[in-house]
Amino acid sequence: MPDPRFYHRAGPFQLGELAGRCGARLGPGADAGLVVHDVANIETAAPGEIVYFSDPSYVIAVASSRFGACVTTEKFAGKVAGGAVLIAADPRAAFARIAAEFYPSAPTPAQQQAVAADAVLGAGVALGPGVVIGAKAHIGERTTVGANAVIGPGVVIGNHCRIAANTTLSHCLLGNGVIVHPGVQIGQDGFGFVPTGHGHLKVPQLGRVVIHDDVEIGANTTVDRGTLSDTVIGAGSKIDNLVQIAHNVQIGSRCVIVAMAGLAGSCVIADGAVIGGQVGVAPHVHVGEGAQIGAQSGVMRDIGPGEVMLGSPTRPIKQFWREIAALGRLTRRDK
Repeated sequence: MPDPRFYHRAGPFQLGELAGRCGARLGPGADAGLVVHDVANIETAAPGEIVYFSDPSYVIAVASSRFGACVTTEKFAGKVAGGAVLIAADPRAAFARIAAEFYPSAPTPAQQQAVAADAVLGAGVALGPGVVIGAKAHIGERTTVGANAVIGPGVVIGNHCRIAANTTLSHCLLGNGVIVHPGVQIGQDGFGFVPTGHGHLKVPQLGRVVIHDDVEIGANTTVDRGTLSDTVIGAGSKIDNLVQIAHNVQIGSRCVIVAMAGLAGSCVIADGAVIGGQVGVAPHVHVGEGAQIGAQSGVMRDIGPGEVMLGSPTRPIKQFWREIAALGRLTRRDK
């Protein structure tokens, strides 16, 4: 369930009503009057919630999920057991429309004062000039917030944090001792769209960013909030300047991510991994505990624990340098 501090849910809706609004049809035996209370992902769904299923790699997860309804294709409808089925040509697009019904976009209400009356500021909080703090935000003791920073409604910041100038924090929870350098943007929409015959359909981004204790985030880095689950940065991780962290990325504890790296949606970086400058990590890739990836590498497959990789596509570092040496011998001109 999306965090009510940040999202206001409409509904509930009957399944037949949702089918009509998203362009799907009821599957065999589905009850049009079934009441649906919320959207969810497959792993965390509860009865009364609706999910979508279009990737065969989720067959096992679907079998163990507790959802009340599922949007899927004709091909996969037979794989869904234990819940009502909606059948759609494009389940992801249908689910995006359903999510927009539950969480319609609305303009942010105008705030008449710089610090909302119901914001909570702990003892010793210091605010620079031009700071804006939204409704029901909570800032812990002895945290400093630099000039022109914007702390959105419902945001939670722990004790002894340093939030630098010209930062924007929304839809996020920060632990204690977090350092956020100038220009950082946390909690904005993830880059979620579904191509359709009428253009790119926006997928509502209904997750959060969760940043654990003692994380440091370099200048002008961006951290997108999750789609349904959270984007997470583990305790003690250090992130350099100009890093892009996409929606649903999971970063473990004590990781190091160097400048201009880009982590695509839903990739997992395990504890203690080191990612060099300008590295690109593809969606859903898993980088194992303690792995090291050299600068300017392109990570397109899972990396095992402790592996040291280089190149694009990445391969073990010794193999990479052997290939470079062999290429050099082949191209060297005789003197």
